[in-house]
Amino acid sequence: MVSETKKQFVQQLVQEIERSPIVGLVNMQNLPAPQLQTMRTTLRAKKVTIVMARKRLLQRALQQSTKKNIQQLAEQLKGMPALLFSQDNPFTLYSIIQKNKSEAPAKAGQTAPKDIMVKAGPTSFAPGPIISELAAVGIKTKVDQGKLAILQDAIIVKEGQVISEKVAETLKRLDIRPMEIGLDLVVVWENGFIFGAKQLHIDEAEYENNFILAAQWAINLAVEAAYCTADTTEMLLQKAFRDAKALALEQDILTDLTAGEVLAKAESQALSLQEEAHLEIPDKPVHPPELVSSTAPPLSTSASSSHKDLPSPLKDVHAYVEHDPHSKSHPKQGTVTGDEAQHLLAKMQKEGTLRGTK
Repeated sequence: MVSETKKQFVQQLVQEIERSPIVGLVNMQNLPAPQLQTMRTTLRAKKVTIVMARKRLLQRALQQSTKKNIQQLAEQLKGMPALLFSQDNPFTLYSIIQKNKSEAPAKAGQTAPKDIMVKAGPTSFAPGPIISELAAVGIKTKVDQGKLAILQDAIIVKEGQVISEKVAETLKRLDIRPMEIGLDLVVVWENGFIFGAKQLHIDEAEYENNFILAAQWAINLAVEAAYCTADTTEMLLQKAFRDAKALALEQDILTDLTAGEVLAKAESQALSLQEEAHLEIPDKPVHPPELVSSTAPPLSTSASSSHKDLPSPLKDVHAYVEHDPHSKSHPKQGTVTGDEAQHLLAKMQKEGTLRGTK
């Protein structure tokens, strides 16, 4: 006979299952009482309710519920089961439980929560009986600089297997703590879907790095496509400046910002050419020949006297007019009078073809 107290408890549990949008199943086996009390306080602060009872009572309550697929949780009951009721999503519930776990050494008879691996590397053990002890559990070693070193990574217990006394002792000597003290979340129900613990695991650090990488890729794409946003405008202006300067330097365009580098490049090229062609550059510069040959006939007295006081541009015009052999205004050199030259100058000033007289 089932007592009325147990029947009422099952009915209350069924009502709690019907009200809660999130129902989780945990295993509390090997959980010390102080850690359990701490975990209950933590869950209560997160508005998560934990209900502990015998497997049969939890199984009855789950089977009597009308929620879709909730009966599948009854098949997952193991160890010391308990139900969790939450208003949050399954991922948050899993994260809360995982963050409140602590490492612990393995004990004989416990079930491995995951593959237990011993990684390759040096140890603090001196050669001796420890070599055969490690070999007995599948760990290969060698002597390196007077100490034992593990040759390669070795999985000595697979997930779900029972840890033997010999393996537990070896793990303890190697200071490996594969067990976790805390609630073991088995499955979570939400809207007819059943999520296993592995499906709810999210590496938050990796997730954050993925967001950072996505942001970097988006900015790089925007910069390459010249797409202006609040985050890319400054970078686009800097890129445009660098590209413009590089183009100016490549095409030897002189500006305030490129003159020094263009001239330095020209000097470098000139020195390289001098070295390749074995050219010798004289120390003193060679002056170019005079504009008017020294063999040219002298100016007539009247012409030279007529433009003594003229500005230098006008003097050049007088010299050209009096010495140009192709001028049609006079058949021979030295026959243009001062009056004719003055007349030509006046004509050029009137037409605006003479520059540099102001």
